Amino acid sequence: MRRRRHAPLALLWGIAALGASQAHGEDAPAAPDLTNYIGAGVIRMPGWLGSNNHRDQWAPFVQVTVDKVITLSTSDGLTVDFIHHDGWQGGLYGNYMWGRSHDDLGARLAGKIDSLSPRLNGGGYIEYHPNEAMNFGATLSHDTQGAGAYFNLYLDSGLPPIWGIEHSVQIQWQAMNQAAMRRFFGVTYDQAALLGTQAWRPGAGGQQIELEYDAMVPVTRRTGILFALDYARLLGDAADSPLVRHFGSANQISTSLGLVYRF
Repeated sequence: MRRRRHAPLALLWGIAALGASQAHGEDAPAAPDLTNYIGAGVIRMPGWLGSNNHRDQWAPFVQVTVDKVITLSTSDGLTVDFIHHDGWQGGLYGNYMWGRSHDDLGARLAGKIDSLSPRLNGGGYIEYHPNEAMNFGATLSHDTQGAGAYFNLYLDSGLPPIWGIEHSVQIQWQAMNQAAMRRFFGVTYDQAALLGTQAWRPGAGGQQIELEYDAMVPVTRRTGILFALDYARLLGDAADSPLVRHFGSANQISTSLGLVYRF
């Protein structure tokens, strides 16, 4: 994939600014009942997990709940609820993990480090809602075509609306099993010889801690601008990988911006 395609992001930033101005100037009504949406936008993300370069990726933006049981979200994955009682919610969970292409790796790593295809993973989740604004929970999932396993703990809290803008913050800690850590951060002896670094065989453990801010800026009652800013810090064997220390960064920043229709 090509990098540094700034035009789509700049265009959406302009739309967002216009939308916020219009919503504030016209006192556009909030639409708390319109919890589903569908649209598209762009995500600016690290070129690979641990990279210090970024790429712009067009993506759909979807949040749809069916009968309060099945939820499909481009940010949170797919959930199918079997538990929905006294603030508790849980069931099946699935998500999508980005890989890394030859182009993403860049001139210094391409051909020396393996490209990785995207993967689907599936498992389960459980969360508790002490009130309408806050929830905390955990997910446990495994690659559907691979040996990687992932465990996440998260806390999500809504913030008081400002000028009709709905926004929230989330903090998350993620751990990987040995297979997943080695897939993303491992370096074989042959690869180390090509790169001029040490070989690296990471074990299972904490992989990153993440803080995310999300906002929905109303344009009209039925349309809005989605914005997200995400900072993650790699931990442990992930941060100590030669790929990260010599060719990337333990500090990972992602942003996303999209235009959506609410219903």
